[in-house]
Amino acid sequence: MPRIVKRGGSRVPFNEDKLRGGVMLALEKRPVAIEQIDEALNRIKHNLMAAGEREVESEKIGDWVMDELLAMDHVAYIRFASVYLDFGDVNAFREAVERLEQKALKEKIK
Repeated sequence: MPRIVKRGGSRVPFNEDKLRGGVMLALEKRPVAIEQIDEALNRIKHNLMAAGEREVESEKIGDWVMDELLAMDHVAYIRFASVYLDFGDVNAFREAVERLEQKALKEKIK
């Protein structure tokens, strides 16, 4: 597995337990089957391996998590986004909700 480059520039080994913990925390008390969670985690790990890099930015993994959560549960997506995107104010939170609404609208049109 590639090493993860954190925002501050430090490099750490990939930690699957940390990935799972973050996803599970976002999905706490949400109606998502454990099989869906496992499949999402497998897709993220596959993306990590398929990148073919020795190092991967932590932001890239965060983006993959956001994509998976958006597909599974909108509340979990917002929960994760509030930490991952470090909302500085209400407007940043509002923008995330608006992106979610736009995606839902696009899916409804399909």
